[in-house]
Amino acid sequence: MSLVESLQDTLRDAAATGTPLSIHAGGSKSFYGRPVTGTGFSVAEYTGIIDYSPTELVISARAGTPLSELESALAKENQMLPFEPPHFGPGATLGGTIACGFSGPRRPYTGAARDFVLGITCLNGRGERLRFGGQVMKNVAGYDLSRTLTGSLGTLAVLLDISLKVLPRPETELTLCHEVSAEQALQQLNTWASQPLPLSGGCYSEGQLRVRLSGFEQGVQAAARQLGGEELADADGFWRDLREQRLGFFQDERPLWRVSVPPAAAALALEAGELIDWGGAQRWLKTTLPTQTLRDAAVRAGGHATCFHGGNREDVFHPLDPAIKALHQRLKASFDPAGILNPGRMYSGI
Repeated sequence: MSLVESLQDTLRDAAATGTPLSIHAGGSKSFYGRPVTGTGFSVAEYTGIIDYSPTELVISARAGTPLSELESALAKENQMLPFEPPHFGPGATLGGTIACGFSGPRRPYTGAARDFVLGITCLNGRGERLRFGGQVMKNVAGYDLSRTLTGSLGTLAVLLDISLKVLPRPETELTLCHEVSAEQALQQLNTWASQPLPLSGGCYSEGQLRVRLSGFEQGVQAAARQLGGEELADADGFWRDLREQRLGFFQDERPLWRVSVPPAAAALALEAGELIDWGGAQRWLKTTLPTQTLRDAAVRAGGHATCFHGGNREDVFHPLDPAIKALHQRLKASFDPAGILNPGRMYSGI
């Protein structure tokens, strides 16, 4: 019996008995979402790169494949995962990355994880093997369910095989620093975003605005002269530490909140430590303020708030609009009618 067939049998048995399953592989992202009480269901042994076509800019791998292995293979061909996914630990896998839908600092300028998912093979809550999408950008008509599964936290299906679009590494990169206020930083970031500049990162913290430029040498140098500022010496280290939440800002013991707002939204007037990422669209907050206070502020700014790490893990994600919640429930019922896959990890009852 193959590993996939064994996984299918386990799913069928769990569905028949109504046994909830807690899906995992490397465990590097187990902190995220609501707690799941269920029997462990591991895909950690389902590993390996299935196919890699550097000339076609496409790579396919199994869900348990370590993210480091994938990135190492790409680096040998001077290519990369464009959405710059965080690892959050040495056990990071491709499946966990796509299930969480995590993207790094490059996300607003190149795209999110789901923008580069070409196809997914998965097992639904009945143990049936399903495939969505393929290995080219335009391979589906109707609903693109491979991207729907991205960020679903394993509540709809167990990911098996994933095909991704990759990109060449930039010829050169540099990061510029400016000492400005939060308001000035947001104004600058939004002004520069509207111009033909090779931006690939924009972060503000503790009075410092850091802007990364990526591309061909001539274009990057021309943009650097236009933007001005001091060049950051260990730029790669800074963006890596931001991506992995290793900067001093993240070491505060208070709960970490992620607030998603329009990039032009004003700085949040809250008594909280704040780091601005994604050119203004993502605001990280360290605070013990009440959940409702944070969510009200996010709504006023045109966005929503997620308790990313720490705090009350029963109330993680922003409440859904009734119509959107009904859509989530219909999807769950279609993919996982017995409700056994990571039940409640996103919302109670889903």
